[in-house]
Amino acid sequence: MSVQVVILAAGMGTRLGRPFPKPLTPLKDGRTIMAQQLGNVRSVFDSDAEVMVVVGFKLEQVMEAAPEVAFAYNELYDQTNTSKSLLKALRATGERGVLWMNGDVVFHPEVLRRVKPLIEAGKSFVCVNTSSVAEEEVKYTVDGDGYIADLSKQVPTGEALGEAVGINFVAGRDKKLLIKKLAAVEDQDYFERGIEIAIAEDSLKVTPVDISDLYAVEVDFDEDLERANAAF
Repeated sequence: MSVQVVILAAGMGTRLGRPFPKPLTPLKDGRTIMAQQLGNVRSVFDSDAEVMVVVGFKLEQVMEAAPEVAFAYNELYDQTNTSKSLLKALRATGERGVLWMNGDVVFHPEVLRRVKPLIEAGKSFVCVNTSSVAEEEVKYTVDGDGYIADLSKQVPTGEALGEAVGINFVAGRDKKLLIKKLAAVEDQDYFERGIEIAIAEDSLKVTPVDISDLYAVEVDFDEDLERANAAF
């Protein structure tokens, strides 16, 4: 079964402060963050994966680093957030489900093996880390059936069960709904806002997948990069 994979790599990455797109940040093994992500995708899905990268900031550098994949262009990358980059990708990938990840996540390939059965079953999900709940991260709660209820940075840390790690999947049957919600949110909203309002307004069922025993580090600052390099 072919798997559509999207990497969101349009942002400027100003917090890390590098002169190049954050997905091109080198890791200790010589690969970039994006190369590590693509390696993980290929190791789990092999040729069944069709990869699209959403580009914006210094797009030529990103495209030259991965000439074998497809690209979508968020021309408003300096005015919009991940909600609009994901919207670009979902609109460009037909009716199939999409596995997507932020372009700054360094993660264990076992994460993808763990979620593969859910992808094959057509179940929308968000990967989460239940061992950490930081104030500035996207946090979540669940409803009585164990599905995601709240998903935002505004969830109080005392109520949150953990953090979203930036690796997610929308099933084909849920895709039109998520596209509609992403189109409706503010330009500066994260894509999690689209998921959250789809849950609240249309009862979208999204499963939290606990990957706390595996590493998945979003690299926003130098200390995150140090943690990512120490993890593998």
